Amino acid sequence: MTTAAQMRGRTALVTRASGGIGRAIAERLGEYGADVVLVGRNGPALEDAATAVRARGGTARTIALDLADPSAPRKLVEQVGEVELLVNNAGVAPGGALVDADATDLRAMLDLNVTALTELSALLLPEMVARGRGSVLNVASVAGYMPAPGLAAYAASKSYVVALSRALWAEVRGSGVRVVSVSPGATRTAMNPDGTRTAEQVARTALDALSGTAPDVIDGGFNGLVSRVFEVLPARVGGPLAGWLLARFG
Repeated sequence: MTTAAQMRGRTALVTRASGGIGRAIAERLGEYGADVVLVGRNGPALEDAATAVRARGGTARTIALDLADPSAPRKLVEQVGEVELLVNNAGVAPGGALVDADATDLRAMLDLNVTALTELSALLLPEMVARGRGSVLNVASVAGYMPAPGLAAYAASKSYVVALSRALWAEVRGSGVRVVSVSPGATRTAMNPDGTRTAEQVARTALDALSGTAPDVIDGGFNGLVSRVFEVLPARVGGPLAGWLLARFG
C-alpha cells in the first residue's frame, strides 16, 4: 500500500478537487510533496486549488472534466498516466423524496457517484496490482450505513461505495495495494455552513486511513457511533429514525 507520507514525487488523482473535501485532501497531499492532479468541472476553482497545493509544497495540474460523461473516466486515465493514489471524491447529493425526483437528475447522480468511481477504480487498480503498490481512497458517507428518507438514492449510492470498497479491499489484499472508504457526516463547506466537521478534519481522517488496515473508516466519533448503530437496527426502526436525524442535523 502507499501511504500519504510516501507520496512525494508520486501522482495522486483527486476527483472533485475544486472545493470542500476534495480540495482539502489535495492540499494536504501537497504537504507531502505529491504531484496532485485535480479534476472537476469548475476550471477556475481548480486552478485556485492547484495554487494552494503548490503553496504547500506539492506540484499540481488541473483537468476540467465532467465525470458523469460516460467517456470521461477513460479519457482522464489516458491523460494522467501512472497513478499512485486514486481519490474518488466526486459526487452529488440531490435531496427530496424519490417520488418527486427528476429521472434525468437521478441518472446523472448515479453516473457520477457509482459508475465513474467504479470505472476509474477498474482502470487504475490493475496497474497498481502489477506494480505491487498503490492505494484507492473512496469517499462515501455516513448516509451509506443507513436508510435515508429524503436522500434515498444518494444514500444507496454511498452504500454501494462502502460495499464496493470492502469487496475490493478483500480482492487486492496481500498485493501491496490498499483500498479503503472514508465516510464523513455533515461537513462544513460553502454548500453546508452548518456542518459539524470541517473538510480539513475529514481530509486528515481520510489520509490517515491509508496507513491503517480496515476496509472502511468513519470520520468523527459521533458519526461512527451512529453509523454502527444503524447497521444493526431493524429497518422498520432505522428508516424513521434516520429520517428524523437527517431533518434535525442534516
